[in-house]
Amino acid sequence: MPATLRDVAQLAKVSVRTVSNVVSGYEHVSDQMRSRVLAAIEELDYRPNPVARTLRTGRTGMLALVVPEVDVPYFSELAREVIDAAALSGYRVMIDQTGYDHDRERQLLLGDERTMLFDGLLFSPLVTKSELLDMHGTTRMPLVLLGEHEFDGRYDHVAIDNVQAAKDAVAHLVGTGRSRIAAIGSQPTEEYATPLQRESGYAEALAEAGLPHDPDLVKPAGHYSRPGGYRATQELLALDPRPDAILCFSDLLAIGAMRAVFDAGLRVPEDIAVIGIDDVEEGRFARPSLSTVSLDTPFIAREAVRRIVARIDEPDMPAQEVVAPHRLIVRESTAPSS
Repeated sequence: MPATLRDVAQLAKVSVRTVSNVVSGYEHVSDQMRSRVLAAIEELDYRPNPVARTLRTGRTGMLALVVPEVDVPYFSELAREVIDAAALSGYRVMIDQTGYDHDRERQLLLGDERTMLFDGLLFSPLVTKSELLDMHGTTRMPLVLLGEHEFDGRYDHVAIDNVQAAKDAVAHLVGTGRSRIAAIGSQPTEEYATPLQRESGYAEALAEAGLPHDPDLVKPAGHYSRPGGYRATQELLALDPRPDAILCFSDLLAIGAMRAVFDAGLRVPEDIAVIGIDDVEEGRFARPSLSTVSLDTPFIAREAVRRIVARIDEPDMPAQEVVAPHRLIVRESTAPSS
């Protein structure tokens, strides 16, 4: 017969409540008491009953992380960091993806039957418009938004300063001697905050450097992917004069851009400098290595988990906006022009 909490308590000579606190990851248990309980759990091969715990506490110990695509390097790195941060707070994480599907995001925000499995939702929407967030009021599940959205005080929000990140990238390119700087990643038919903010930072940096803003140098990208960067760069290379530098709104766009430059018989950075935003691992090992604006993914994950755990404990606490730090990382793809 499987061991119970009471069996563990009797062997460890502690209360059932103490055993429950240890199993639930409660911090305020002495090291000596925790060691006794863990030793008893190992000796009895005790396995907690998740259904019983949910009925007893009203919580599942599970969080949901929802991202647009799990195979995008930035989101896979974010997921790893969220899983690690959640584990330190005694939570497990299930990952879901929306595939950039508007209806799918609506379904998750409204709450389907699976949301009953989770104590909180970490949500990184790309195509959700503000009215969809209003729908979240129909469920009481704690919500933390990730990514670059307009913060209006209703929901906890963890993001970076996209405008400044793009300005830092362009200022670096100007400092290396480039003067005809293109941008890839605009989405003129949409109202998503990320491309709007990064394009705004790009334009502000050009103005501050006294450089003209040429609309022909700004190319859209529906998805921030390698093929999207490749195609947009081909269009830029057909211009006369062509750009001498490209700011890509993601590292994947930048990696596609570098390939297009090479396939055209040109060189990075000698002919065209390329910089991205994200600092995914692939860019660090590309040849040439990719200059980028690094987003502090571990910080974003830690703060997101901190906010969701706090909101689970205090559902009516005021929402907070947390701005994550970023930093410029200069690598081979933006060496100064001669």
